[in-house]
Amino acid sequence: IMPTSGHLHPLMKVRAQFRQIFLEMGFTEMPTNNFVESSFWNFDSLFQPQQHPARDAHDTFFMADPKFAKLEEMPQSYIEKVKAMHESGGHGSQGYQYEWKLEEAKKNILRTHTTAVSARMLYKLAQQEKFTPVKYFSIDRVFRNETLDATHLAEFHQIEGVVADYNLTLGDLIGILYEFFKKLGITKLKFKPAFNPYTEPSMEVFSYHDGLKKWVEVGNSGVFRPEMLLPMGLPKDVAVIAWGLSLERPTMIKYKISNIRDLIGHKVDLEMVHRNPICLLEKE
Repeated sequence: IMPTSGHLHPLMKVRAQFRQIFLEMGFTEMPTNNFVESSFWNFDSLFQPQQHPARDAHDTFFMADPKFAKLEEMPQSYIEKVKAMHESGGHGSQGYQYEWKLEEAKKNILRTHTTAVSARMLYKLAQQEKFTPVKYFSIDRVFRNETLDATHLAEFHQIEGVVADYNLTLGDLIGILYEFFKKLGITKLKFKPAFNPYTEPSMEVFSYHDGLKKWVEVGNSGVFRPEMLLPMGLPKDVAVIAWGLSLERPTMIKYKISNIRDLIGHKVDLEMVHRNPICLLEKE
């Protein structure tokens, strides 16, 4: 008996559209094939202090084996600059005024965001003889020890965009986000001031969900702090704007799905995967 043909899941349809939009806007895709990441790249390189609540076991999945990463293979000068920035600051910053520990930075985790990949790429960019502006993106899985509800899972996809150039501002970031979501057919956007250890200023991004009849957070964004960029070796007048967006929530908005567990996981109705229409976006 010939099997019936396969069908693309709604997430994969929207993912393909996101990827196409990034490529149309001139972005280069980052390699994201490592789900296991060291705390150094996931937290410390981003100027996130070692006592931050996000680094606790109730928010992050820690690896039992291998428990520690081999940071000895990294340039020790960069590690020392990150340590100094955390402990005493520099370039106008006071740092966090605590004792930074290498053992904490070596702990392996399931990455909590693809910003760890962005940090690696920016460090690599900083090692070039001459700085060249770049636009990077990635779409891949991240893991957080979340309480499950209608809009949260412990595993989800993050869409990451990064632009590094001279003298970028928050206005540039807002403009890119409006243009990006307009290509998805999503025009109802709100921006709310937020706090991130590695961006300042920072903004949460909300989109109106017609099914839930309320504004739903779809991402986070901001301008990377100099405390993160200067230890890498990037020029002082280079600014980096970045945003991390969920793939699941825009998909829910597009396909009018009210519960994320109806979209991904063991409760998914396979007939829904069969029936759902192709992803047509109102591109402009």
